[in-house]
Amino acid sequence: MTGAEAPHGLPADEVVRALGGDAARGLTAAEAGDRLERDGPNTLAADEGRGAVLRFLAQFHSPLIYVLLGAAGVTALLGEHVDALVILGVVLVNAVVGFVQESRAEKALNALAVLAQTTATVVRDGKRRNVPASDLVRGDLVELAAGDKVPADLRLLRADELAADESALTGESVPVRKDTAAAPGADLGDRTGMAFSGTLVTRGQGAGIVVATGERTELGDIHRLVHGTSAVQTPLTRKITQFSKYVTVGILVLAAATFLLGVARGRGTTEMLTAAVALAVGAIPEGLPAVMTVTLALGVARMARRGAIVRHLPAVETLGGTTVICTDKTGTLTRNEMTVTAVVAGGREYTVTGSGYAPDGAVHADGEPVDVSEHPVLRDILTAGFACNDAELVQRDEGWQVAGDPTEGALVTSAAKAGIDAVPERLATLPFNGDRRFMATLHADGVVHVKGPVERILELCDDQAGPDGEPEPLDADGAVARAEAYGGEALRVLAFARATTGATGLDELPRLTFLGLQAMIDPPRDEAARAVASCHRAGIDVKMITGDHAATARAIGSRVGLAGEVLTGAELEAGVEPERIRATTVFARVSPEQKLRLVQALQDGGHVVAMTGDGVNDAPALKQADIGVAMGRTGTDVAKESADMVVTDDDFASIEKAVEEGRGVFDNLVKFIVWALPANIGLGLVLVAAIVADTELPILPLQVLWLNMTAILVLGLPFAVEPKDDAIMRRPPRDPSLPLITPAMTARIMAVSAVLLAGAFGLQNWERANGASPEAAQTIVVNVFAVTLLTYMFNCLSLDRPLLWRGVRRNPCVGVSALALVAIQLAYTYTPAMNDVFGSAPLGPAHWLRIAAVAVLSYVLLELVKLVQRARSTASRRSAMTSANRRVSS
Repeated sequence: MTGAEAPHGLPADEVVRALGGDAARGLTAAEAGDRLERDGPNTLAADEGRGAVLRFLAQFHSPLIYVLLGAAGVTALLGEHVDALVILGVVLVNAVVGFVQESRAEKALNALAVLAQTTATVVRDGKRRNVPASDLVRGDLVELAAGDKVPADLRLLRADELAADESALTGESVPVRKDTAAAPGADLGDRTGMAFSGTLVTRGQGAGIVVATGERTELGDIHRLVHGTSAVQTPLTRKITQFSKYVTVGILVLAAATFLLGVARGRGTTEMLTAAVALAVGAIPEGLPAVMTVTLALGVARMARRGAIVRHLPAVETLGGTTVICTDKTGTLTRNEMTVTAVVAGGREYTVTGSGYAPDGAVHADGEPVDVSEHPVLRDILTAGFACNDAELVQRDEGWQVAGDPTEGALVTSAAKAGIDAVPERLATLPFNGDRRFMATLHADGVVHVKGPVERILELCDDQAGPDGEPEPLDADGAVARAEAYGGEALRVLAFARATTGATGLDELPRLTFLGLQAMIDPPRDEAARAVASCHRAGIDVKMITGDHAATARAIGSRVGLAGEVLTGAELEAGVEPERIRATTVFARVSPEQKLRLVQALQDGGHVVAMTGDGVNDAPALKQADIGVAMGRTGTDVAKESADMVVTDDDFASIEKAVEEGRGVFDNLVKFIVWALPANIGLGLVLVAAIVADTELPILPLQVLWLNMTAILVLGLPFAVEPKDDAIMRRPPRDPSLPLITPAMTARIMAVSAVLLAGAFGLQNWERANGASPEAAQTIVVNVFAVTLLTYMFNCLSLDRPLLWRGVRRNPCVGVSALALVAIQLAYTYTPAMNDVFGSAPLGPAHWLRIAAVAVLSYVLLELVKLVQRARSTASRRSAMTSANRRVSS
């Protein structure tokens, strides 16, 4: 909601009147019941999603599967029931693998509904009562206390030291202090007179009138965005889908042409149907889904060991093709732990090392550690930060955490780094509130400690502590200037003062001595800058998109290597050219709708976008992105269920590692496809050649399936575990517009297909002419394909250089798979049971020599093709560099 007429833009009493409420007695029970019946419950509708049966049936929704099912039906009609069952078995295995590996049904809307479920303290008929949050209606008077989850959107009527953690909704890194003031036209994060559904009260008390429930809350707006955002196909699934369509059309056309040609030449309909089925089954890469799934699953396992859990398998590959990473600031690039980094005391400036809430670090002056006992004012200001404080540090299994306000936790940590962990008993407290604007505590030793904003603390001081601790004239201008300088660096600054009194209470605050300043920030993670630099070297653009203030975003951005212009949500709302969006690296005060539009704008520009986030506000953009990355520790259920991947340590560096792993997975998938396709194309060409030449079928459908489900699977698995290239993160991301198979790869595929056609068809006809039986000739054809695929596997271990024995040494699975294929083919050729089922026949040594000759020829030819392509590529790069140097010199 925006505009002066919205509840946050109106005085609280006007909102109460407009809603027909009562700021003292609340609604009557009867009126609340009527409104509940009229407006509906304060809930978010959950999406049931697809059931298990529909998800299993969806595995058959593929053009290639339709062709296989058709082939099985034709085979059954021809009476070849064993062949039909084998084909159906292949289809079923692929469906089961896909069903098991498919991600869980999306639960983003359900998670939002759970997030919104709570109870509320409401005043009705002048009496306080607890009711389910689902029963709240507009106009209800709701009371809030520390620890409560806000049950609906409220216009605050009372705020006593009230603060709320809105990080999940806005990205704000610290709790927002609340008041009752109107804020016309304010952004979501600046509406201090509002409390929003799903946020958490961290301190204080308050009361407010319900202005929106259910789908009409800010949380409900995000719910609608998630509901209206369709999951985006990954680049891999898009390309595989496109590839499948092309292959399907080609297979159907070729199979129909083969059938018609054979019938036209007088061959039997049954024989031609068998040939068409064999061609269809042979041309479809049945092993592709299984090997692709295994490759992705192994990539998932490797990524899990590196701190990234993948929920959707294709997301592994998508990471490798990412061209832009849109990252949240709080908790991803930063630690989401406020940390004191600088102290000004006694006219000296100190730095504080360490980050987060762990009490590890020290206080330094001029680069050297100091003993606080020798710096009395430093000791006093750190003691004041510890004493005037309600937070405490807690050590858990996952590390040090703060119980209480993050800012106060930072002060406890800075004191602990100096060895200060105890003060005399507290006798009285003046808590911070909007009117007082400071906090004060009185202790048993008579010392009063005070903290608050710089200007307010200076008003309470008569003098300041000098370097030796003795009072000296107050330099208010100097303190303000130093605080403003820290503010320009996006540090949050608190001032501290002290006094000594004989009073036993704080009914009247004595005049104070100014001690100095402590400046803090949510610091960048240790690995963030290195990871951002690594992404830049890999040609990946990194953009920070946060709901935090522009100054904070700019400061953190400059520290992690994301310097430059900062665009705010208000500027985006006013309209910005797409070129400016693509050139900007930091976006601040951005709403959930704007995050979603930023991701869409980048995708419209042809980018593959990875989006990180942890809050409810990130869920729509996470779902829209090509790959959504949620934070495991601080992320909400909504963010995790909307994402494709969850980073367990919330560290941007883990995303960079996942990108590296994704690139390796894509390389291996491409290697497998380039290796496997010649078998399918070659099988089709051999059958077509037999029909055109009017010869007997060189291979039967069942033998084709044997090749597809044994040789291709056995030899394809080593590609799933191929090691990554050492320079994988020093090359630019692949162009999303490029096809899965490049022209250079197509040339290799067609070269091997031609060798398979010439070798298999030629040997089959030569053997038949020399008296070999049809079974022996068909066995030779099967083994030509199997052995040639074996040598071609060594070609494809690297697509640009020869490996051979080095490939065996660096990937032991290569040798194991080669030996397994030899054993399998020997069993196929010489085992009587296999001879009976598949129609194979034993071969002699001369047969094997001729088969080996074809395989060796294929290997040598492909290495020559790689050599020529590598030489052309090198010459092209040198020419481009020469042209670039000439342009620079001119």
